Amino acid sequence: MIDPRDLEHCRNVIRTGSLSFHAASKLLPNSVRDPALALYAFCRLADDEVDEGTQKGRAVLDLRDRLDLAYNGRPRNAPEDRAFAAIIDEFDMPRALPEALLEGLAWDAMQQRYDTLSGVRDYSARVAAAVGAMMCVLMRVRDANALARACDLGVAMQLTNIARDVGEDARAGRIYLPLDWFEEAGLEPDRFLSNPEPTPEVRRFVRRLLAEAKRLYIRSEAGVGSLPLSARSGIFAARYIYAGIGGAVRRNGHDSVTMRGRTSKAHKIGLIGKSALRAAATVILPQSPVILARPLSEVAFLVDAAANGTPSAAHWEHTRAGALLGVLAELKARESGSTGAAGVAAE
Repeated sequence: MIDPRDLEHCRNVIRTGSLSFHAASKLLPNSVRDPALALYAFCRLADDEVDEGTQKGRAVLDLRDRLDLAYNGRPRNAPEDRAFAAIIDEFDMPRALPEALLEGLAWDAMQQRYDTLSGVRDYSARVAAAVGAMMCVLMRVRDANALARACDLGVAMQLTNIARDVGEDARAGRIYLPLDWFEEAGLEPDRFLSNPEPTPEVRRFVRRLLAEAKRLYIRSEAGVGSLPLSARSGIFAARYIYAGIGGAVRRNGHDSVTMRGRTSKAHKIGLIGKSALRAAATVILPQSPVILARPLSEVAFLVDAAANGTPSAAHWEHTRAGALLGVLAELKARESGSTGAAGVAAE
């Protein structure tokens, strides 16, 4: 079990660093909320180190080492790492899930861009749907259909984040919008990065992204009935609060370059109340066409990993494991190159 002191530290991390998740988590039962807070604290720490640090590649490689230690039962002496190791032991967390997050963070460190919406979903699968799959594991839900809908929710939440942060990301030199949308509109991505403006074309990109998120939010709802009754209102709260961010962006005329979509505390409280009512009215429809819908192709490996404990050996060896090792090897080469260049300059 998680040490109470480590758990309190994780609570404080989420309380100050992730207001939307902290609000939604209040509706989860203690048996799910406590490990969920610890999980989010570990993921948030990893994301912040890559997103905000100056040595992004080094931060990803450091996270790889932290995962190795945690899965070997010898976590680094830090509250988030000790709590995450306890989660691994208590819930038999498939390693493929946090490694998917690791790969997504590596893509961030490499400032990878995505040619199509499918590529953006690939990225969202790693940095968000993987967390949704891990949340299912914490609820001891391993049903493939429920996992697929949880991954829908994770992708929808990440698409919402991307839509909200277009301007902030651009000013940091990052772009997550599909490059083929720029090509279709006759826009040059690098020119947009050098002078981000909420042009009609960029607003249309944001609208398209939020439309895809809305589709997935609606599809995700079919899986909530497969979750423990006591956890359903918390998951609905996460769904409505993040969708509320998208609503704020829409009210801003889809301008997420000069404005930032926000939800007020009062609005969050109202959405939490709506979530409780929705959870109480939820009925299980095991043969619903929506619950039985195939997972997004971009998240299928996560569903496989969480449902079966590990992806099929052939699939993992020839695709996922090789891809992750390739990304980490490229990052390490870049880090070695930059270190060498710095040494030459210093001399």
